[in-house]
Amino acid sequence: QVQLVESGGGLVQTGGSLRLSCAVSGDIFGLNVMGWYRQAPGKQRDFVATVMMDGYPKYADSVKGRFTISRDSASNTVYLQMDSLKPDDTAVYYCTAQYYYGDYWGQGTQVTVSS
Repeated sequence: QVQLVESGGGLVQTGGSLRLSCAVSGDIFGLNVMGWYRQAPGKQRDFVATVMMDGYPKYADSVKGRFTISRDSASNTVYLQMDSLKPDDTAVYYCTAQYYYGDYWGQGTQVTVSS
């Protein structure tokens, strides 16, 4: 059984910062990638950033230079530091843990950026 527990969402003004956290517990054997997706109202869920177990990060073009993903191997926690936030970043952010056999998702955390 794999569980993902997210935290850190909230309301922030344009230009502000937030840090999201996601802790993975349970079976971590075969865990390859951890990361974040987001879904704005009326839109599909979009890729934001991922980090492989060797630490290699990938970012969506829309967040490059503003967001930083990192991972703590000891606690199986992934973080998303979000700086210079814009209203377009408003969405529910979902943590994902990708295994060789499938993906798991967190419950989502709301991020709202006011103009």
